Amino acid sequence: MKQIYSIALLFLFLYVAPNTLLAQCGDVTLESLTDPGPFNVDTLTEADGIRNGPDYAGATIYYPTDATPPYAGIAIVPGFTAAPSSVEDWGPFYASHGIVTIIIGTNSPFDFPEARAAALLDALETLRQENTRETSPLEDKIDAEKFAVSGWSMGGGGAQRAAVLDNTIKGVVALCPWLPDPSLNHNSPVVIFSGQNDPTAPPAQHANPHYNATPSTTEKLLFEIENGNHSVANSPTGGNGVIGKIALSWLKLYVEDNDCYCPLLTESLLDNPPAASNVQTNIECAPILGIDDLTSSRIKVFPNPTHDLLTVTVDTNVSFEIYSPLGQQVLKGRLHPNNNQINIANLANGLYYLHLEGQTIKIIKN
Repeated sequence: MKQIYSIALLFLFLYVAPNTLLAQCGDVTLESLTDPGPFNVDTLTEADGIRNGPDYAGATIYYPTDATPPYAGIAIVPGFTAAPSSVEDWGPFYASHGIVTIIIGTNSPFDFPEARAAALLDALETLRQENTRETSPLEDKIDAEKFAVSGWSMGGGGAQRAAVLDNTIKGVVALCPWLPDPSLNHNSPVVIFSGQNDPTAPPAQHANPHYNATPSTTEKLLFEIENGNHSVANSPTGGNGVIGKIALSWLKLYVEDNDCYCPLLTESLLDNPPAASNVQTNIECAPILGIDDLTSSRIKVFPNPTHDLLTVTVDTNVSFEIYSPLGQQVLKGRLHPNNNQINIANLANGLYYLHLEGQTIKIIKN
């Protein structure tokens, strides 16, 4: 009876989930990227009991008070000789959209990028400990597997280096980064903002080489603000607000794993943006599938639901792709008449879409 009940629930999910998920994507629009966002924000400092790490000097944590946990997190460090106040606008902005943000100072205002990278990693440790501190309002509310780093100028170079040092970092937001001769072999999706007229970190000497030095296998975006100076990305209002919209979408997409933000980036924010003098990216979005894409297939797929192997009846060699309900490609390959099985054992349980021969078939992994 328990097995029958479980299968019934899976079939209920099969019919309900597509409409629910598409409705969620319907809420992701340019208008939803507001400053501030929908949630109220509060702060924590050392006076409230948060840790003061050895690799940085002082911190403020901005967090949402009425969003639904668990929360992603981001650590931000300022640039050479600059105080945390130089980037503090990012704290309430991210937190008002549900992302816990820690903005730190440096042990020395003259710290170079490598020291700022260590400071960022130390700040992430503070977030981890805040997640377990019994008297913290953030206890058990932070997802320690969804962390990003960011920084301005030398802090931006430090953010890139932090991703090299810690391969668990899920995203990087580099704000007019300064880092000569960059070594940036990491797999953390990175967005690099630069100012066209930046005299301190000229794009040709810093941001552009950073983009080129980041592996082609890493999702990356270079966004140069037309007529921008060195501080053009210090606030989400930079570039007439487009910097905040892109940075937030980047974190939602790659750190929170919300695929709805990919087409918002590629089709809206990056499609001939008026604020940009140079845009380069290698990101691509899988189509977000809707009910209209589903066809009654002549191809037979069985067993469905299945725990591991799908058998597909094909008469010739064909390519296939499997997508999540939000359009993220999770598997692809080739099928042959004598080799017509797909192993989905490594996929999480739930609903997926198998696309082949111009047809889309709902499948369930259980």
